Order: sequence, then C-alpha cells, then structure tokens
Amino acid sequence: MGSRLSNPAVFCPLLLLGILLCGMVLEGPEGIWAFQTPGWFEKAREQMVAEAIVGAGIKNPRVIEAMRRTPRHEFVPPEQRHLAYYDMALPIGFGQTISPPFVVAFMTEALDPQPTDRVLEVGTGSGYQAAVLSPLVKEVYTIEIVEPLARRAAETLARLGYKNVFVKAGDGYLGWPEKAPFDKIIVTCSPEEVPQPLVEQLAEGGRLVIPVGERYQQTLYLYRKEGGKLTREALLPALFVPMTGKAEEERQVQPDPTRPTLANGDFEELLEGTEQVAGWHYQRLLEVVRDGAPSGEVFVRFSNKEPGRVAQALQGFGIDGRRVRRIRLQAWLKGENLRPGRTATEQPGMVILFYGENREEVGTAFFGPFLGTFPWTQRSVILPVPMQAREAIIRIGLLGGTGTLAVDAIRLEPVGPGTSRK
Repeated sequence: MGSRLSNPAVFCPLLLLGILLCGMVLEGPEGIWAFQTPGWFEKAREQMVAEAIVGAGIKNPRVIEAMRRTPRHEFVPPEQRHLAYYDMALPIGFGQTISPPFVVAFMTEALDPQPTDRVLEVGTGSGYQAAVLSPLVKEVYTIEIVEPLARRAAETLARLGYKNVFVKAGDGYLGWPEKAPFDKIIVTCSPEEVPQPLVEQLAEGGRLVIPVGERYQQTLYLYRKEGGKLTREALLPALFVPMTGKAEEERQVQPDPTRPTLANGDFEELLEGTEQVAGWHYQRLLEVVRDGAPSGEVFVRFSNKEPGRVAQALQGFGIDGRRVRRIRLQAWLKGENLRPGRTATEQPGMVILFYGENREEVGTAFFGPFLGTFPWTQRSVILPVPMQAREAIIRIGLLGGTGTLAVDAIRLEPVGPGTSRK
C-alpha cells in the first residue's frame, strides 16, 4: 500500500465519522446504535471525560465534574444524539454548531470559575457551555444572536433545571450592560478583535476568554483586566464558528473560497510564547523539530505507540465547490514504522472533510495511507471537490495509527480543468 501514496486519494465511506476529533469509539452493549438508554449516555459520557477531557490535560476537578454531570446529548438535535459524546463539533441548525467537549472544558478551566462569579457568555448556541458553567458559578448571563437558537436554548436550560442561567436574544458583542459588571466573560464565537463593550463590562481583576482572528485562523486568548486595561496570554490555536450578523459581514480580512489555501503549511510560525504551531488547532502528540527540515527551518513530527490514540493537527479553510472542482494536496513526508490502528479508518494520512452552507458534511477525501518506513519524499494527490462544499477542514497525522510521521511544506491549491478562477 505504501507504493500508492501518489495515486488519487481513496474515498472511504467509513470516514463519514472522520470528523471525530479524538477517535473514540463509543459502543453500548448492543453496538453503536444502542444509544437510546440513560445507561448508554452515562457510559459514553464517562468515556468522553476520561479520554477527551482528563486524557487531554484538563486538571481542574470542579470542571471535570461539571463535564461529567452535564448531559450533552440534551443539547444536540435528536438525529445527532448518538454522536453527542464524541469530541467533535455538531451542527445545531442555522449554520451554528455545539463546541467539542474538550474546547468547552479548556475554556471553562481557563476562565477559572469561582462560586461567587457572575459570568457573561457571548454565543449561547445550544446552551451547553452555559450548562457546564452553571454549577461552578453564581450566575450565568448568556446571549445568542440567532433568535430561534436563543429560544431553544432557554427552553432546554429551563427544562433541565438550570435556574441560575439567564438567556436573551441579541448581539452578544454589545454585552449585557444592565447586568454588568461581570467577573468573567467567555466568548464562544470568533470576532476579529475584542469588542469594546465587553472590555468595559468586565470587572477589574476579571478574566475574558475569547478566540480572536480571521475566519479560519484564530487564537484562543486569556485576557485579564488590570488597571482598566487588558493584558493577554495566548492559549492555543483555535477554529470557532464565526458570529452571525453585521460584525461578521464587516470583517477586514475575508477568505476567498475560490482560491483555497492553507496557512502556515511549512510550520515555521509558532504561537507566541509556546511550542504550538500557529494556524493549526487540535494539536495532539505533535512535536516541532528544528533540525533536518526538507523545507525551511522546522517541520512537525507525530508519534504514537498506542493504536487508536490520535496524533493529529487540523485546519479549516474556505472552498466553493461551484467554482473549484479539484484541488492538489502536496507535502514532504517521512515515515518510520507506520502502521494502521484498530480499524480501517485509523490510518496515517490526511483527511479533508467538506461542509455545505449549513455546516453539514457533504463529502470526505483521504490522502494516504502512509505506511511503513521511508525517507523524506515529496508526495501529491489531486482530489475532487463536492459542488455543495463551502468550507472544509483538513486533518493530518497518524489519526489512530502508530509509528512516527514527519510532515513539512503542505500545499493546497485549485488545479486543472473544471477549476474556475477569478
């Protein structure tokens, strides 16, 4: 199989579950579809906490317990409930998603919630983040710009008994002035800059956790208010659903989906003050190496000895399948003892997941598998793009397989007949 690396990508129907960000397989006693019982949900939630929360580095015991007790399946549409305890984003309608459990836990831990805190959340979505915060703080005020989602979240939170959570429909970037100041503010959508009303409504000494940046290139920051001004600390690269409305439409930097490309494909740029690669999120078992790169000064290396454990990095990008029919994916690769994991989907390689206008999955393409041992080699493949595609996520790494995979100079570009350019 290793000799076929440069052949056209193999489309694997089983990769319909490829958007799983942690690779967990949650099965009840009667298989993957035995999920309609409370016992199955409880078992699945325990496994999620063990693998995607504690296993991913969350340490705050109060946050871990809140994740263990919050019924995430109650906050997703009925047709998505069998996926509720995978570490993945899920569509909840109106072009919005519910954040992956790890992201919720990470942001909650960074917020350092205290029992006396009054917290403002911007971007209610499903209400799940507010539900996780509810037992950890005094009050949660949460705002959702999409009115039907705000109503649904309010109904769900009320039905489940979260009495200290207050929901309103509106522009979250304006904050909730009549309830200010807030001890903590958490933003679960991605503005280009920190909205000034939120700065004004944050109490002195308070914390603000927010993803800031371009539509597909964001950094999750922790801001602290000291002397009336904000200081910031970069936490990790992130990819959040953009805000709906005027603020999103007026972004200074807009992606061009007719010219899809990857940011920091050579991995030369690191997140300030860290050893994390900028532009790539959900980095797992990734090491930055500064010696022997085939291109530039550094490359990244994924290593894993345990089948099923995910070594990976992800990046989102815009792509319009009406204008771009095919793309070329190219990279420098080096492998050592690369083997599949537990299932046919756990193979070292690269997966591109295509999404439509409402962020529903519309197609999957696979470049690989990369198996065995081989020196630095430049590989490429041409992939078809579904016409319904409007954006995509690329996932690179061992993806549940084992061994060591080095990657450098990834390039993605529209190519050939059938590609329309401006």
